[in-house]
Amino acid sequence: MADDHLSAADAEKAKAEIQAEVAGDDEFEDAVEEEDVEDSSSDFKVTPEELSIIRAELACEFPDDYDYLSDAYVLSVASKPYSKDPTIRRPLEYSMEKLSHVMEWRANEGAPDMEDLVRLANGPESAAENYEQLTKAKALATSLNTASLYWHGFTKDGHPILWVRTDRKPWYPDVDADVNALILLADAGIKCMPGNITEFVTISDSASPPPPNPTFMIKMLKALVRGYPDRLHSLHSAPVSSIVQFVMNLLIPLMPGRLASKVNLLGLNAMKEKLADLLENGEDDIPTFFGGPADHDAYYPAEGSCPNRGEGSLKFDYFGMVERLEKAKAAWMQNHSDA
Repeated sequence: MADDHLSAADAEKAKAEIQAEVAGDDEFEDAVEEEDVEDSSSDFKVTPEELSIIRAELACEFPDDYDYLSDAYVLSVASKPYSKDPTIRRPLEYSMEKLSHVMEWRANEGAPDMEDLVRLANGPESAAENYEQLTKAKALATSLNTASLYWHGFTKDGHPILWVRTDRKPWYPDVDADVNALILLADAGIKCMPGNITEFVTISDSASPPPPNPTFMIKMLKALVRGYPDRLHSLHSAPVSSIVQFVMNLLIPLMPGRLASKVNLLGLNAMKEKLADLLENGEDDIPTFFGGPADHDAYYPAEGSCPNRGEGSLKFDYFGMVERLEKAKAAWMQNHSDA
């Protein structure tokens, strides 16, 4: 278990590493600048003709992955205020360029192929034809096996929920594998969104976080800003420890204003009240680690209690998670059919 504080030397070292990771990254700074405008009370109108233009452009540039972006998400991005003048809508060319950047990032990071890596890790090694891909797949499975990140359930408003269990995160992570796991899981949750929903909610049990890893922190932030803009609806974390405060004090100044405003650090009592209001079934959906009756460990136990799912190294129930989330989506849509 991690201590609830950092030494002054460790804190200064982390700050220096964060600054080094960000320094000179013009693409990240540009992406932050594009997003650095607070949420408006209402979005602007996008016509069907404009939507068709954007979709045709994406289909032309990214024929194998363009349908990853739903119409609802394209409209969400295109209808936001313009960062250079929040009183007007983003210009159409700006929105098209922004979405193209997302798709380019996905291609560079190998996002469309992440689920294939899970299948590779779940099969026998003898079936692998590429040793490099097998190594990457096994590293991804190792990250997933911690069950420190998983989707489970929806909010009352229809946002899928990504749960974070910081006490399960390793002290010395494989940063690239952890970022790949985040990409894989983000895409899985996005695919399970109801048709009119474009954002997800993150809820973090931050009782025992590991020491901050600056490289992972920055790569995670870059993934959110470059690959998943306008995707986070809100992030709720409890309890508030000195480590969590330290991490947020480092990251929030680097975040776009819109993203930073969505981070909520809560005490345990406040979190329980928030969850009762937020979760689809109210108090019945509050997990045991926040004092409720819902036993997440029945589906996502600690790694030591997990069997291998197939003939490979995957223990985390990734495909079961996706199936449960699809069923929860169908139930939400039926319960809110008039929404």
